[in-house]
Amino acid sequence: MGSRLQVCRPRRSGKEVAVFRTLYGKLSAVLLLLFLGIGILFVLLTLFTTRVHLQEMTQKLNRSLALHIASETPLIQGGRVKEGAIREIFHMLMAVHPGIEVYLLDKEGKILTYSAPPGKVKRERVSLAPLESFLRGAKAFPILGDDPRSPRKEKVFSVAPVPPGGPVEGYLYIILGGEEYDTVSRMLQGSYIVRLSTWVAGGGVLFALMTGLLLFYRITYRHRRLAKAVVDFQESGFSDAPDILPGLDAGKGDEIGQLGAAFTKMADRIAQQIRDLRQSDHLRRELVTHVSHDLRTPLTSLQGYLETLSMKKAELSPGEREEYLRVALLHCRRLSTLVSELFELSRLDSPDVAIRHERFSLGDLVQDVLQKFRLAAEEKKVHLSVRIEEGIPFAVGDIALMDRVLENLIGNALRHTPENGRITIEAENAGSGLAVRVSDTGCGIPPERLSRLFDPIPGRFGDPGKDGEGAGLGLVIARRILELHGTDITVHSVVHEGSTFAFHLPGTDYARPSP
Repeated sequence: MGSRLQVCRPRRSGKEVAVFRTLYGKLSAVLLLLFLGIGILFVLLTLFTTRVHLQEMTQKLNRSLALHIASETPLIQGGRVKEGAIREIFHMLMAVHPGIEVYLLDKEGKILTYSAPPGKVKRERVSLAPLESFLRGAKAFPILGDDPRSPRKEKVFSVAPVPPGGPVEGYLYIILGGEEYDTVSRMLQGSYIVRLSTWVAGGGVLFALMTGLLLFYRITYRHRRLAKAVVDFQESGFSDAPDILPGLDAGKGDEIGQLGAAFTKMADRIAQQIRDLRQSDHLRRELVTHVSHDLRTPLTSLQGYLETLSMKKAELSPGEREEYLRVALLHCRRLSTLVSELFELSRLDSPDVAIRHERFSLGDLVQDVLQKFRLAAEEKKVHLSVRIEEGIPFAVGDIALMDRVLENLIGNALRHTPENGRITIEAENAGSGLAVRVSDTGCGIPPERLSRLFDPIPGRFGDPGKDGEGAGLGLVIARRILELHGTDITVHSVVHEGSTFAFHLPGTDYARPSP
């Protein structure tokens, strides 16, 4: 009649999660790219600074080269270029330092003659701004001037006015790094020092990378442990809460520790809820089974008596017909009571049930409830007594539901108390509330039945009374009402001596005399 509670267990694929998809893999990839970028940047920066440093040192060391040559040999005289002196200088410099290039400029920067092979020079003039900065004694080296052999390149140079001491008629412009210098620079960049620097940089980056990976592995250890715990908890069907706090060092107070503590609490709560759901499902199926049995028994009896009346009404005496009708009516009432209790229990278990808290006199409520049982108690010769402590405070709760609790407890006591027995209702002050007890001198409850006395299974432990009337769901309903009021009910029972049901209710500071 009811579906069985199922907890779905997700299946893991046979293929494990790829390493690069884990946090450690992503951090490692980011670290690798970071150090690779740093290594490349370091190498490029080393090459650049080496080149700039060479240019600076070359220009500083040869700063006065052009001035010395111009001072020793007149190159322009009377506005005319001395070709012989120029060729002699070109020949001498090329023999001494083949890496330099010599240019003679007019005072506007136009190239008059040069030492480069024919067809190599691409410019007709050079900019005078760097030359003037050089001649003014600028201290920021290197100073780069136009390279006549290239339309776009600039190189370090040495320059001197011609003549050095008189009116400027031109300039001796010496490029300190010609094409041969470019070749030497490339060779220098591939030299042992540069290679050594590159290898040292690469080794340093690799060492830092490995150290970073080890540190990341250690740092993400707790994260991996937490992730594994989550997966294990999921694979267990959310029923076995993992104990991961010792491995997470939750006492550190960092985010992983806080996350682990929160997950542990959440897992414990989910596991407990799963156990409660399974227990509730088990009780629900048992309830359906026993309700079906308890409904079928009076229905079968009712059907039997009515069929007998229908088939043998001419053969039965008026007294027998009256008895059959009385028993049939009794079973109808039992069915009505059981169905009403089932609906009431279902309503109380609903999350939408509302409790109306109000102040009321517990003594007045007890007297009102006892009036409902006076006649039945007198017929059964059971004595009803009330003991209410003087000056007890008002009780706080839903008066209609508390009326139902007392009614169920007294009705249950009356069903199980024999003739000349006694039922006592007591109430006394208990600190911030009231203690209530309902005692009887009935047959008592065996110890093996006490632990499951309040299970929602009608008639399971209630001994049938007169004409088969059982205990029903009265005790279960009473306990549920008290739970909604934030309290619980306890029972103490001795077989053949009687039982006592006790519970507490919150009270107010306004005392009321006992009735």
